[in-house]
Amino acid sequence: MTEVTYYTQEGLDKLREEVHYLTTTGRQLISKAIAEARDKGDLSENAEYDAAKEAQGLHEAKISKLKNTLANARLIDESKMDLSKVLALSIVKIKNVKNGATMTYQLVAETEADLKTGKISVKSPIAQGLLGKSVGEFAEIEVPAGKMQFEVLEISR
Repeated sequence: MTEVTYYTQEGLDKLREEVHYLTTTGRQLISKAIAEARDKGDLSENAEYDAAKEAQGLHEAKISKLKNTLANARLIDESKMDLSKVLALSIVKIKNVKNGATMTYQLVAETEADLKTGKISVKSPIAQGLLGKSVGEFAEIEVPAGKMQFEVLEISR
């Protein structure tokens, strides 16, 4: 059974672009590598050919996985999001109660997560602890370093 994943328009577009690249340019590059290895002689003792065929198998598996993800992807209509609670795709500003540090994160699908841009997976411990919380509520979250307590300061989209 496959899992439905929710995406922003940007994330869905990136996923489609990657599938397109892999099915066009990626396949051409793999095909060229196989042809070059085949030209080098006896296939029974040709490690380059075996490696190229294995790369082809991995490449096709990746395409299949991404197409499956794309088939089960759903676009979230951000204009209809409830801003009173933290949900997938919410942008949430939180404060670490212990040290007073504030952080802003957007909760996105696993494939869109990028900590450098402030996007964390909805499956991460912090996101899981924040889901369903409202402004002013506290979330006690178990992280690898121990328990941390965060206060939800602001929710937007």
